[in-house]
Amino acid sequence: MTKLKAVIPVAGLGMRMLPATKAIPKEMLPIVDKPLIQYIVNECVAAGINEIILVTHSSKNAIENHFDTSFELEAMLEARVKRQLLDEVQSITPKGVTLMHIRQGQPKGLGHAVLCAKPLVGDSPFVVLLPDVLLDDAQADLSKDNLPHMIARFEQTGLSQVLVQAADEHVLHDYSVVECETDTLKPGETSRMTSIIEKPGLDVQLKSNYSAVGRYVLGADIWPILEKTEPGAWGRVQLTDAIAELLRQQPVEATELVGQSFNCGEKNGLFTRICHLRFTPPDPGQGVPRVGRAAGTLITLFWRNME
Repeated sequence: MTKLKAVIPVAGLGMRMLPATKAIPKEMLPIVDKPLIQYIVNECVAAGINEIILVTHSSKNAIENHFDTSFELEAMLEARVKRQLLDEVQSITPKGVTLMHIRQGQPKGLGHAVLCAKPLVGDSPFVVLLPDVLLDDAQADLSKDNLPHMIARFEQTGLSQVLVQAADEHVLHDYSVVECETDTLKPGETSRMTSIIEKPGLDVQLKSNYSAVGRYVLGADIWPILEKTEPGAWGRVQLTDAIAELLRQQPVEATELVGQSFNCGEKNGLFTRICHLRFTPPDPGQGVPRVGRAAGTLITLFWRNME
């Protein structure tokens, strides 16, 4: 499998999650006992990626601190014989994995954030993961489905890859909409794309119900395109616009998501992810150990009502 570097843009201010994100980066919001960004890094590691670039902002020091070594904490856990907690803390950054940080000085959009990582990526292909989109590891094997599958397809074909899923028509206008040669894809199936558009207006007649899921494998040909991409939707440099231009120059493939995704950049998506989280009790009959029986029951009842 090709060894690619991963780019994770974490410079956004998380305004949709205010007031929770006033003093805490949205990427550090917890899904029970792990922050969002930890799940994204774990997904990279499961896909065989060991060089990860965080495109960050001056207000995001908590993210860097999370992945740094805490000697005092580890010494205290060691002294108190908290072996399990010590192992969990030490595994936050797995051995053999390098995390790099680079600043996005101005909020110029996702495309600009990705371009900020070029000095660390070089003129090479790379992977992009959006940190507020989590994939359910209970419904998919993150070591072979979705991102690893896309990397394998890229290695086989040399074509850039976009992960997609079917979305309800009334929410499509909030996402990047993808049209494919194949109208209906099964989970894990791949088709060549025919178009991609960023947050189409309500007056745009859409021919597809596929939206991009926040996972991309991009060839080096995207770099000169990103450098020339003008601000688009919301006055920002959009990665979608660069991919659309790449699509005019060469084929790009879309892969249907295996499992389920959660948009944790908004409140309902974050809570829905918590509701879906699979808890493994240490012993039969122990209930939900991380959040307690009462909270676990509440989450279960909430999710049943949502369905």
